[in-house]
Amino acid sequence: MDASTLLLFAFVALVAIATPGPTVLLALANGSRYGVRRSLPGMLGAVLSDFILVGAVALGLGALLAASEFWFSVLKWVGAVYLAWLGIRLLRSQGGLDLPAQGQVSAEHGSRAIFMKSFLVAVTNPKGYLFCSALLPQFIDPAAAQVPQYLAIALVFTGMDFSIMLAYAFVGARAMRLLKASAVRWVDRLCGGVLLGLAGSLAFYRRSAS
Repeated sequence: MDASTLLLFAFVALVAIATPGPTVLLALANGSRYGVRRSLPGMLGAVLSDFILVGAVALGLGALLAASEFWFSVLKWVGAVYLAWLGIRLLRSQGGLDLPAQGQVSAEHGSRAIFMKSFLVAVTNPKGYLFCSALLPQFIDPAAAQVPQYLAIALVFTGMDFSIMLAYAFVGARAMRLLKASAVRWVDRLCGGVLLGLAGSLAFYRRSAS
């Protein structure tokens, strides 16, 4: 894989990542509720899922999901239900400015919970596996060693994903500082509504549409 191929992949990845998806919306909501620093575990959870996704594609999991209706449906419904649950929670949120002090943070708002929410949202989304299994091989030189190429793609993909999520978290945190609690509630409701819509689209998503 040469530099021009990697640059082309970076551009395609930027377009795909910048389009608001579940993990980007969670970064926005987390930024508005907790601030940028406490949102970082969620971004790291999404980055870990990116590495798993690229590794799974390299091992052929994307092809398995494309071929198996059963496993595709299992992953699809797990992802849809979890997205819907998160969307409902955000719709019912009263905003993040009344969170307890740093030393009194509950398990629900702790770093581990924030990490797991983003990780599970990303790792249970079959669209990601199908999309990457169709896209990534186009940038891989079959005559060269596969592992270094997939590693380079994973580093570019995760780096861009983290940067986009960080930007959205800054936007959310800015809304929290400037517009106060009412803005945080509306950011939560906006993200919750979109997550519910994404859950619905995932529930009706079929492999033939990939």
